[in-house]
Amino acid sequence: MKIGIPRAFLYYRYKELWETFFRELGIEYLVSPETGQDIVRAGSMYAIDESCLPSKVYLGHVEWLLGKCDYILVHRIAGYSTGTVCTKFHAIYDVVANTFRDRQIKLLSFNIEPNVAEGEMAAFVRLGKFFKKKKVRSMLAYLAAKQAERNAQLKELREQELLFHQDGFKILVVGHRYNIFDKFIGKPVLDRLQELGAVPVLADIVPRKEAVFKAAELTGTLPWAPEKEQVGAVVLYRERVDGLILLSTFPCGPDSLVNEILMRRLKDKPVLNLVLDGHQSMVGIETRLESFLDIIRFQEGDAYGRM
Repeated sequence: MKIGIPRAFLYYRYKELWETFFRELGIEYLVSPETGQDIVRAGSMYAIDESCLPSKVYLGHVEWLLGKCDYILVHRIAGYSTGTVCTKFHAIYDVVANTFRDRQIKLLSFNIEPNVAEGEMAAFVRLGKFFKKKKVRSMLAYLAAKQAERNAQLKELREQELLFHQDGFKILVVGHRYNIFDKFIGKPVLDRLQELGAVPVLADIVPRKEAVFKAAELTGTLPWAPEKEQVGAVVLYRERVDGLILLSTFPCGPDSLVNEILMRRLKDKPVLNLVLDGHQSMVGIETRLESFLDIIRFQEGDAYGRM
């Protein structure tokens, strides 16, 4: 049996957890390729017009996996202990099931309910049961996967800390991991910043519990857990960076609110609000990035110097 994993949405948060779990249980899996124009076009064809770009990308990855595996893993996340999540994570399982109902799609669900004791572990035990694995073996596989996830997070934090010691303006990029790390959406922005001599620092790489606690210093009303983590990361990193880029995709409701809050309350740092869609030219984005770094350079009193 082969399990397909779409390289989109929460794959970027659960990558180590899912892949290690399947390896521990000896289950073969296939991850869809990096996002490209073909995947975006396919997803856009299946999605309704009002869908956000990441939703279209997700459907494109699901479509790519059809016929290449026995089941496709699709998450349904109702929330975390620290807050709720965007409704697209509640609905994506049903959206996928209905969108591809004529394509003989077989879905493997991954459900997390915040009010269920040990919700995440319970979700993995249910996965193991589907594969006819004993509960104890599934729990051991989950614990091994959880340790791999912690190790990966600690490695990310160590590597990010080293960035603060590099030369160049430090730019805090605030955005969802599934946008920032996607080759089609956020990766070109990070690459261009580096080409311009800046050092991108990612708000999504942060001690999550501490960030959620710190978020209250800027706003105490956000209901969404991922957005709390990002706002808390701004609080934790703001004194160590020269500017912030709010990287979001059209038409994300939670991001539009969070970005407005941050732009209103961050008066001591230059902020660029960069909203991406599937049709935006990289030329326009590059011009905005160059202008943004020029503003920082002028504020630093080095109008003609190099970063």
